[in-house]
Amino acid sequence: MSVIIGISAFYHDSAAAIVVDGKIIAAAQEERFTREKHTADFPVNAITYCLQEAGLALNEIDAIVFYDKPFLKFERLLETYYAFAPKGILNFIKAMPVWLNEKLFLKKRIYDELKKVADYDKRKVKLLFSEHHLSHAASTFYPSPYQKAAILTIDGVGEWCTASIGLGEDGQIQLLKEMMFPHSVGLLYSAFTYYLGFTVNSGEYKLMGLAPYGNANAQETIRFIQLIKEQLVSIKEDGSVWLNQSYFNYATGLKMVNERKWKALFGFERKAEKDELGQHHCNLALAIQLVTEEIVIKMAKEAKRLTGADYLCLAGGVALNCVANGKLLKENIFNDIYIQPAAGDAGGALGAALVVNYMYYSEPRVLSEGMDVMAGSYLGPAYSEREIQQMNKRVNAAVHYYQNFADLTQFVAAKIAAKNIVGWFQGRMEFGPRALGNRSILADVRDESMQKKLNLNIKYREGFRPFAPSVLAEQVANYFEMDRPSPYMLFVAPINKKLQKELPKNYSQLSIFEKLYITRSDVQPITHVDFSARIQTVHKETNWRYWELINEYHKQTGYPILVNTSFNVRGEPIVCSPLDAYQCFMATEMDYLVIGNFVYCKTDQPDWQNKEKWRRKFKPD
Repeated sequence: MSVIIGISAFYHDSAAAIVVDGKIIAAAQEERFTREKHTADFPVNAITYCLQEAGLALNEIDAIVFYDKPFLKFERLLETYYAFAPKGILNFIKAMPVWLNEKLFLKKRIYDELKKVADYDKRKVKLLFSEHHLSHAASTFYPSPYQKAAILTIDGVGEWCTASIGLGEDGQIQLLKEMMFPHSVGLLYSAFTYYLGFTVNSGEYKLMGLAPYGNANAQETIRFIQLIKEQLVSIKEDGSVWLNQSYFNYATGLKMVNERKWKALFGFERKAEKDELGQHHCNLALAIQLVTEEIVIKMAKEAKRLTGADYLCLAGGVALNCVANGKLLKENIFNDIYIQPAAGDAGGALGAALVVNYMYYSEPRVLSEGMDVMAGSYLGPAYSEREIQQMNKRVNAAVHYYQNFADLTQFVAAKIAAKNIVGWFQGRMEFGPRALGNRSILADVRDESMQKKLNLNIKYREGFRPFAPSVLAEQVANYFEMDRPSPYMLFVAPINKKLQKELPKNYSQLSIFEKLYITRSDVQPITHVDFSARIQTVHKETNWRYWELINEYHKQTGYPILVNTSFNVRGEPIVCSPLDAYQCFMATEMDYLVIGNFVYCKTDQPDWQNKEKWRRKFKPD
């Protein structure tokens, strides 16, 4: 028997995962426990949870594996500063003490941090290190249902590598081709994230959501694409890129780009958070999105050429660009595509554990027939009814308990159909950035005003942001141009034409919010301005409770679709515990909360109108 814990930490999205005899037992991001979004802290809480879920002590672990190799990262840092010298000398001087004291001697630091989890015998715990892009590759290939597949990983940067093409077969992964820092698709996209006023390493999905407001036929958009390709990035036929470093500062500076040169190139300054979005911002977002899609498709074609494989596995932060994934799917380069639901650095923790399981301990790989082995990505903690009742007592909640789950779904479906917004908290928390029906906020798909209501009154976020549909897997083809499962909300596809409304002739000339509030389809809240949707197919085999709720809503309304957004507000992680859920419920305009079989009505709760009190009153246990 092999028992392995994988960890990612010290950059962003720290996480831990535990694998026992090749089976993924548990995985979770540290942010969910500490409530600090994208935390880089060592995942003490996530490791503790993983051990509890496996019923094991730290001394019973065969190996702990870190998701990348710090010495190679240090080598890249030194060589990069040397190559750019004397540029960046002040940042080099600032960075060195951190690397020398904290990161270069990472082995000792990890052993010290593990003492916060539990007392253990250091001699019994083997500490290993995987390469960053090998961890990404393993995170997607080993859980996939494929015996053999091409593997494509694309992100900002690992040690040196920024993208890789590999081949997975049975228990082995071979990396065939790599692209090296400072040339990076992920960093290119993050540079535009930065210039358009969003936060790097967390705001890239906002840039992706903004892009459809751009006008593909506008001369400005066409000019932006031309400038990007002529001045910023040279794209080769195999998808590799060369970035003109005179326009970028990420290699040695504290900013992503040379703002002066970008202003001269694109004709406007970097957008500040307070600045209103203009059409030029939307057109630039669309331009880089289209360029990124072109690069990803070229990389996929090269992966096909190199491997001849019928299937493709994707991971790395760029694999979370579900618009590019949808375009890639339509190219039909491969028979099918599998994407790790935690494709970013959090998933690297799982991948690192799987690398050691299959390539270090040489455990045999057993495929799951027709499905992956991610258990729907429901790999986080669940809470017992006793724990929920303890929370109820702590906050003095007014609550109704349903003995019969069918009665509960009838009640909740009716409330959603009556345009109430419901927090839905069930079972094990999702691993990865998407809420997939266990930590979700749900709403009526027929309500034309629901997108605005959710953005402004619940999520407290930018009004242009779209929402995703959760649709019964059996019904997906009736509503979307999608002919296969999309359980992890990682593919975008158009709404079926029969549901689309005719747009005014001047639609492309309208402002962002004029476009947003024009009726586009029968399922308006989940229809983006370009008639697309980021689809989650819900399967009875992996989440029967969520499936039953949507099915009941289908019976009551005729629509097998719910609006699904993550159970959190802007700037906070997705809720983990019942207390997190109750606080978020009380601090927003949600109407009902469901935790297991317990139902909470907002207006029945004590002091329900004092939202500020509920935002800060209770801290995690």
